Amino acid sequence: MPKRILLIDDEERLSEVVQTCLEIMAGWEVLTAATAKEGLFKAQKEHPDAILLDVMMPEMDGITLFRHLQQNLATQSIPVILLTAKMQPVDQAQFAQLGVAGVIAKPFDALTLADEVTKLLKLS
Repeated sequence: MPKRILLIDDEERLSEVVQTCLEIMAGWEVLTAATAKEGLFKAQKEHPDAILLDVMMPEMDGITLFRHLQQNLATQSIPVILLTAKMQPVDQAQFAQLGVAGVIAKPFDALTLADEVTKLLKLS
């Protein structure tokens, strides 16, 4: 059975690229959400194997959403990988303290994205 990944990102074009890469290169089923609220709902309803989460989104940022996921018994065990352009040392330190499964810098290489996600989730 293929892995199910939930991608939560407000950039539609980026979501399409990520979805295509992970479906074609890794054979995973990719669910998408364009807002944090929609992402939280889908995470609770669908129980994906992992979540790729954009840090900078309108309404609710990815860090706040991650904290909501951690507080919810239904979603707290789902590994989360952050997608972000915020890669300054202070940002890295904040991400490390959160307890996320990993961080992937934007822009990323579409051809190696599936491998990077696999490595971070320790699926190989």
